Formats: sequence, structure tokens, C-alpha cells
Amino acid sequence: MAMINRRRFLTLAGMAGVAGAGGAYASFIEPYAVETNTYRIPVPHLPEAFAGFRIVHLTDIHHGSRIPLGWVRMLVARANRIRRDITVCTGDFVHAENTVREIDAVWPVLNGLKAPGGVYSVLGNHDHWADSGRSQDYLARSGQDLTYKAVKIERGGRRFWLAGVGDLWENYRNPDTVIGNVPQAECRIVLAHNPDTADSAFKSRVDLMISGHTHGGQVSIPWVGPPVLPVENKNYTCGLKKSLRGESVFISRGIGWAICPVRFNCYPEIAVLELEPA
Repeated sequence: MAMINRRRFLTLAGMAGVAGAGGAYASFIEPYAVETNTYRIPVPHLPEAFAGFRIVHLTDIHHGSRIPLGWVRMLVARANRIRRDITVCTGDFVHAENTVREIDAVWPVLNGLKAPGGVYSVLGNHDHWADSGRSQDYLARSGQDLTYKAVKIERGGRRFWLAGVGDLWENYRNPDTVIGNVPQAECRIVLAHNPDTADSAFKSRVDLMISGHTHGGQVSIPWVGPPVLPVENKNYTCGLKKSLRGESVFISRGIGWAICPVRFNCYPEIAVLELEPA
């Protein structure tokens, strides 16, 4: 009996050690192992002049106690070193709710983002939960604001349209009001924090939607996938997906965390979208 109890103790101790090591890895190692991942994205109606056009995509930084300002500076510097044509950001720059402290700290750093063709950003739900007016004011003054706007991106005499819509939960506006007047034959790429926006009630064609919000689920169980996703459409994990309308939606795993400060089998990322005509 003593031998059985000893074996059981050693087994339980071993299991506890493995669990502890796994918890430490998920809390303190993988969340900071930021990857730079390049995705080749076929885009309908994209002119041949834009073959190889590169978009650096930052999202869900969630500046706060676990994502300090020095880390954000590193991310900005790293994004600025990547070969790119434009940089886009799809919100959740801060983490805490009902405070302007993180907003005031992070935006002077975000203003350091640079790209040859410009930097374009929209807000996420956490930016509104912290302080909607303050976040929108900083975004407007940054020169990056694409909210409810559509701008022409030009190369070699050809163009596509880059548009931004509001956050689905906090300042949604039907995308038709933003891209409804874009010429029907021309390519439209839309920034929207929440990928569920792709399934909302609008009529205009979207050739590619770029989103974040899900963090890839933060935990991805092999052969199962993420047990928790903050979206209605559970197909919207990360990577290139199809909306219920059959249109392309790219979802980055982002940088920070939401409900719980862990990541497992779901590394944070800076995504680089290399476009090609579909």
C-alpha cells in the first residue's frame, strides 16, 4: 500500500509539475513570442499593378499592465522595419475600461507608425470602452483615421479603395454608407475591427475585409481549435476565411489578450498581407 501511495504521489506531483510548466509557458512565454507572418491574399477586382502590394497589419495591441508601453514601442519599430506599402491597424489599442490613462500613453507611440503609402486605422470595442471620445480624438489627430471613410490607393495609374467602418458593437454604421458610392468595377478593401461585420446587413460588395478582435481564440487545442471565440460566426478564428456572403475576410491573431492573459498554440503576430489579383 505504501508503494502504491508513493507511486500515486509521484504521479500527481509529476502532473502538477507539467501543469505548472504549461501554465507558466502560456502566461509568460508564448504571449510575448510575436511572429511576423506573411500571407498571400488573392483579391478579386485588384488591378495587376498591385500584384505584390504589401500591407502590414497590426491589431489588438491591448496596451495595459501585461502589454507595457516599452513593448508597444518595440512593436511599432518592428512594424516600421518590415517592407511594406501601407500599414493598417484594426483597433483595441488599449485594454482597460473607463480610463483615459492608457489612451493618453499609447497614442503618442502609435503616431510613430510610418509607411510609404500611409497608415490607416479604425478603433475597436476596447478603445470605446476606455473612453470613446478620447480615443476618437486621438485617432483623428493622428492622421490615420479611416473611420467611415474610403480613400484611393494608387499605383501605376491604377487604384483600389481602402475603407474603414465602425466597430460592430460600439459605433457600427452600415458599410453601404461608406463604400456604396465606390465604382462597382473597382476593388474595395475594408477595415473592420470585428469580423462579424462581414455578415451584417449590407449590400455593397467587399473584395477583402481585414479584421482582428478574435485573437485567434488565444488558446488553440490541437485537432479541436479554440474553445472560446468572441464572435457569432465561429469560423472566424484567424487567417483567411469566407464570410456567409462568400467574400474574403482576413483575421489576424493580434498582439494582446482579452479575457485571460494566456496564449497556447496561438502565437501573437504582426501580419503582412501580400496581395495578388484573384
